[in-house]
Amino acid sequence: MTPYIPRVAAVHDLSGYGRNSLSVVIPILSTMGAQVVPLPTSVLSTHTGGFEGYAFQDLTDFMSKAIEHWIRIGIEFQCVYSGFLGSPSQVELVSYLISSQRKTDNQVYTDGTLVVVDPVLADDGRLYDTMSMEMVEGMRRLIRDADLITPNLTEASLLLGAAYSSDIDERELKSWLVSLADMGPRTVVITSAPLSRTGKDTSVVAYDKISGHFWRVPCVYIPANYPGTGDVFTSVLTGSLLQGDSLPIALDRGVQFVSQAIRASFGFDYPKRDGVLLERVLNSLNNHVLLGSYEWL
Repeated sequence: MTPYIPRVAAVHDLSGYGRNSLSVVIPILSTMGAQVVPLPTSVLSTHTGGFEGYAFQDLTDFMSKAIEHWIRIGIEFQCVYSGFLGSPSQVELVSYLISSQRKTDNQVYTDGTLVVVDPVLADDGRLYDTMSMEMVEGMRRLIRDADLITPNLTEASLLLGAAYSSDIDERELKSWLVSLADMGPRTVVITSAPLSRTGKDTSVVAYDKISGHFWRVPCVYIPANYPGTGDVFTSVLTGSLLQGDSLPIALDRGVQFVSQAIRASFGFDYPKRDGVLLERVLNSLNNHVLLGSYEWL
């Protein structure tokens, strides 16, 4: 029986302090009308960006027991959405959860379970301290099961085994999008991609292999760096697709919301490591969808 509202298995870490991972995934998707069923991969006292000496608890054993319990009692999900995974064992558990929810071999957004994988591995040309090439290999396996993936430019290069460059041109960027789609997912979204006609501005680019269309949404540069904005973007993107929006509209809504959150936060004097002031803009997700700035690439 299809539930009255979409149910999302959110497989992410939970940081006690700082706005990222489940701390933003849950309120965003709930505001957008989805029931969030969290499956924490680990619990931390704070997120890892800018804090030292944080407490950390791995939850791999709990994940296995939770998934088996969900299967045993027959819980069905309209979306499986994974983010930070701490080990290859957790990658395999997410693959197992996905396989337990699949009803056909060829999934689309409107039929079956939407699988979203944010392959959290790296940024700015290097792996995160907690990641390894073994995890890169694990993510390459996991994205085979995905409908939609949202790597940043560095993560895209690692998944492809390509040399990282922040000066990648449009032709090569399209090639990367197609190559990643050939690895399994229907739709590939690359964040923090260069926007060639400007200086510091970036863009979000996407490719849908069913339609063959490429899309780009420009992101205006603001001189501040807030952790967790990738989680915010992918959560809004996922919620938008679950509401029935098209891919370009969903991309636009994600970029607009992140930009709005950054602008609402930038004027305040507080540590940027705390993340964007999500609470100030969360209700805007209930506003009518406006035509935005997406482009056919």
